[in-house]
Amino acid sequence: MEASHNFTVEISGERLDRFIGSSVDTLSRSQAQKLIEEGYVLVNNAPVKASYRLEKGDIVELVIPPAAPSELTPEAIPLKIIYEDDDLLVIDKPPGLAVHPGPGNPSHTLANAVLNYLPSIATGEPGRPGIVHRLDKDTSGLIIVARNPQAHQYLTGQFKQREVKKTYITLVNGRLSPMKGFIEAPIGRDRVHRQRMTITEENKGRQARTGYRVMQYFEGYSLLEINPETGRTHQIRVHLAAIGHSVVGDTTYGKASLITPRQFLHAHKLKFKLPSSGQYVEFISPLPDDLKQSIDIISA
Repeated sequence: MEASHNFTVEISGERLDRFIGSSVDTLSRSQAQKLIEEGYVLVNNAPVKASYRLEKGDIVELVIPPAAPSELTPEAIPLKIIYEDDDLLVIDKPPGLAVHPGPGNPSHTLANAVLNYLPSIATGEPGRPGIVHRLDKDTSGLIIVARNPQAHQYLTGQFKQREVKKTYITLVNGRLSPMKGFIEAPIGRDRVHRQRMTITEENKGRQARTGYRVMQYFEGYSLLEINPETGRTHQIRVHLAAIGHSVVGDTTYGKASLITPRQFLHAHKLKFKLPSSGQYVEFISPLPDDLKQSIDIISA
């Protein structure tokens, strides 16, 4: 179960991450920084950076989510590897497979499969070997896994500098207009439902920008190409739901659908620089059969 803490700051000047690390015995400073980054910490009802200097009277709210299993067990789960070198794997992840263990997914994840494929892998966070970025459990498509610490650092840096170009394909409810544009709205963690994200006020969330282009209209639906410029949790789903065009089959931010058993969201294309050479490479994953069948249903 998650644990909640509330503090009233008595002395001004201390960094937020240091304050949390010293106030909660079970948390290290790095763990505190991660919780702050992921939106589990609010100061005066707003998210702030780990480096924020607290002032006397500030109210700090902290939620510690349930811990994932500490030990990861290799599992012989098939991996569709579309590229491999000494530094990384590019994997075409199927829907229904969580990227790493967490609440509700203690095992049978991509991380378990990677550890089985590369038993000696020793990079990334505990329980998340080689994981550089994430996809939702029910999102299919391309994901990068680093094979060594140097590659992990190099690839993580590209994501932080927004040098990795990501393209998704999604089907949304309704006729989205105009046919091309951007959605810009800050995203933060929902204060009531902590597993959900939400659009927040300008100073209470992290800046997020999503580009889109309508590929095709259907009766009651729009097929989109999505290019997220930032990488916030659930960004595409939250942004599209916020403008009234939720992802088809997204039961968290929209509703269940008769045409697809899961959310219609696919990580279609990745473009990034190889750690070994600095050369830009691009990989493409075609729309999987279950999503093609959904298109066939609404095209009939």
